[in-house]
Amino acid sequence: MDEFARTGLESADFLMSSAVYEGVSTDIARARDLARAFLTRVQAEHGIPVSERAMGVTLLVVSELVTNACKHAPGPCLVDLEISGSAVDITVWDSVPVLPVATTGDPGRVGQHGLEIVMAVCQGFDVHREPVGKRTTVSVMLADDPGGDVTGRAPDT
Repeated sequence: MDEFARTGLESADFLMSSAVYEGVSTDIARARDLARAFLTRVQAEHGIPVSERAMGVTLLVVSELVTNACKHAPGPCLVDLEISGSAVDITVWDSVPVLPVATTGDPGRVGQHGLEIVMAVCQGFDVHREPVGKRTTVSVMLADDPGGDVTGRAPDT
């Protein structure tokens, strides 16, 4: 694992942390640790509020995306975490250019629900091919409304 932090205030609204991983299963926990440390630091050092929900969702999303990279793409994967306004953008690059496809919900199916989960809990989802591999980026809102709902998301009706 080659982990490095580019965390710092690069402009008034820009904080980032990145890591390069080998693509092995132990990298999943390392990537979660990176995300937890990053959001904890963002809140403690820069006063940006991070709700418990946002922390949990971020850790879940990082786990799912890095798990997919480790399972389906040989070689390294890259994880970028970036504060963008009132959200954290999570980007995972892997070496396989095949774009993921969410399957229809099936409660009887064992496994293969990761992409469905990620798409359900995030405010933004984008995946595109790179010259080598693909890059998946999702956004998670950092704060909750006073009632506990996700900021900026209309209640389900």
